[in-house]
Amino acid sequence: MRGILRFEGAVKMKIKSIGGEQGLIQMIKRRPRNRAVLVGIGDDAAVVRPGRKKLVLTTDLLVEDDHFSLKWSSPEQVGKKAVEANVSDVAAMNAKPLYALVSVCLKKSATVEFVRGLYKGIYSAGKKYGVDVIGGDFTHGEKAVVNIAMVGEASGRLCLRSNAKNGDLIFVSGNIGGSTAGLELLRKGKRGFANVKKMHLEPKAQLGKALKIGSIANAMEDVSDGLASEVKNICRESGKGAEIFLEKIPISGEVKKAAKVLEKSAVDFALFGGEDFELVFTVPRKNRKRAERLGTEVGKITKGKKIYLVENGKKALLEKAGYDHFA
Repeated sequence: MRGILRFEGAVKMKIKSIGGEQGLIQMIKRRPRNRAVLVGIGDDAAVVRPGRKKLVLTTDLLVEDDHFSLKWSSPEQVGKKAVEANVSDVAAMNAKPLYALVSVCLKKSATVEFVRGLYKGIYSAGKKYGVDVIGGDFTHGEKAVVNIAMVGEASGRLCLRSNAKNGDLIFVSGNIGGSTAGLELLRKGKRGFANVKKMHLEPKAQLGKALKIGSIANAMEDVSDGLASEVKNICRESGKGAEIFLEKIPISGEVKKAAKVLEKSAVDFALFGGEDFELVFTVPRKNRKRAERLGTEVGKITKGKKIYLVENGKKALLEKAGYDHFA
């Protein structure tokens, strides 16, 4: 039947072999039949216009031992992070979040205190952004899972991944690489660096900045899978290439020190880590001065479809992207 994926008799393939998470997304992507759908699969969020309003819809999963660990995250921090991740997706579309549906998978060992703490974090972060929790679901399983579906509203122009133009400048709204550095410190049991660890445990969406950036940007995306991945997404959807200037990537001094202790590269944390929830955005050159008040210039959009890393004037082809669940 047309429009239905058929796998009978097909060779079993690993998801990694079709390009990981992005290959999977491209495989399931279909053109919406309903004209009310303005943006479907392939951006930070979907956009529908059932009436006069443009509604922004997104959903995000947090899975225990993947997105969080209860060895170092409190239930309240997990709840906050779940909201922040979804608000970040809505913000990247130049929209305001409004409502949330929260579904939770609980382990058999889960306690009432865990649920109270989780929802304390959810309601606390929701209050900060004006988000009301209006429903959801509970079930049980082997790992704790928190899924939020969020609805927002866009009153201005949409900043889609597909809107980048030739010659656009690429900006990042703030320091990146901190969440991955914090996670590595926690995994390795390193002492100190409380602020860096907090960047992983309590990342913050950049809603305020996003609504200012929206008036000057062509394309925008949040840094959930690393700068390399986000630039790659924008280039793929826009049919463009890019150059990323490594020496310009904003990384805090604390994160650089943490990377040294970990014997890792702070630039790699920024390029290939994720969950910083800062914003990557492209602007026409005429908006450079305004963009400089809202972020740091880290590259440019180019013709063609190749992405290069540039360091000390030397270019190298970007051969990998950011975090991928299936890579």
